[in-house]
Amino acid sequence: MRKICVVTGTRAEYGLLYWLMKEIQADATLELQLIVTGMHLSPEFGLTYKEIEKEFPISKKIEMLLSSDTPVGISKSMGLAQISFAEAYAELSPDIVVVLGDRFEIFSAAAAAMIARIPIAHIHGGETTEGAFDEAIRHSLTKMSHLHFVAAAEYRRRVIQLGERAEFVFNFGAPGLDSIYNLQLLSKEQLEEAIGFKLGKKNLLVTFHPVTLEQNTAQEQFRQLLQALDELEDTRIIFTKANADTDGRAINSMIDEYVSAKQNKAIAFTSLGQLRYLSALQFVDAVVGNSSSGLIEAPSFEIATVNIGDRQRGRIKASSVIDCLPDKAEISSAIRQVYTAETQSALRNVVNPHGDGCASKSIVNILRSAPLPELLKKQFNDLSGQFTA
Repeated sequence: MRKICVVTGTRAEYGLLYWLMKEIQADATLELQLIVTGMHLSPEFGLTYKEIEKEFPISKKIEMLLSSDTPVGISKSMGLAQISFAEAYAELSPDIVVVLGDRFEIFSAAAAAMIARIPIAHIHGGETTEGAFDEAIRHSLTKMSHLHFVAAAEYRRRVIQLGERAEFVFNFGAPGLDSIYNLQLLSKEQLEEAIGFKLGKKNLLVTFHPVTLEQNTAQEQFRQLLQALDELEDTRIIFTKANADTDGRAINSMIDEYVSAKQNKAIAFTSLGQLRYLSALQFVDAVVGNSSSGLIEAPSFEIATVNIGDRQRGRIKASSVIDCLPDKAEISSAIRQVYTAETQSALRNVVNPHGDGCASKSIVNILRSAPLPELLKKQFNDLSGQFTA
């Protein structure tokens, strides 16, 4: 059996990988190995590995998060992670390592696999997030990887532009959309019971992460968002907290303070989990903040996204996405736009540019059949003849 080792470090990433792991698990020719790391093992972020264990056996838990979200703390966490991943791969001997996205713990996982001469399959390459250092990590992962599963045709072109061979770059769409069509989502009453919170006449789902290529802007930008939310009438707010990025703890502290003072209109979660999160998207009017889910999953629910600031700058966006600056007046204007007759009418015709929710089966077909010996010695796909100086 071909051993496929999937790495996950965050709650959101696990949700995107869920159906892929189910497909691997169900395939008689494949063996699923699962390495859990990062935020999953942190009490501060909800010990979400416990939820994973209900669905999948965990092959290895890799502790790597230090109690610090400073640049020095994150760099030390990356070093600790790479040491531990090297040891895990030596023990598990996977045939392919599967990673998704652009986070620092995934960089460490891929670097250790590359040195161990294990082929790497990377999901969501070719995308751009110009406001975050995730941008550089994602493209670095592309160069370390051997199989590429992208979410749109433009992203496939970019991966090939980086020198990757076209026959190993596959556009199957975003695997996170598979959950929308495979999960039995909660009804409004079931969701309210599950989160202990009554929805109102208007409802917003808010997630805001630091813009990691900016110096000390997280708190002020989030304060502008909170001031805009504070002026809304007849509106209930569901917060999901920031990741373990630089300055993420500052945002989470501000969320706790806001919710404590506004218990009648707001609630916060370290992790909603995939089922509750997607179920909530059925009943909110918009996703507000700068999370990639506002660009990838939200359009499939025909709801608006208020995308604040530069964290997601450069990504493909559906027509349902409203961009604005991290300024109270701009954010307020964008939220008002959500409720206009013109926007509400246009939402009924939104097309999600990230696929149709059938990615996981297609990815598994490639993982099962990919010629492993051929993958390791990569040829650079030189496009120089197609460009002029």
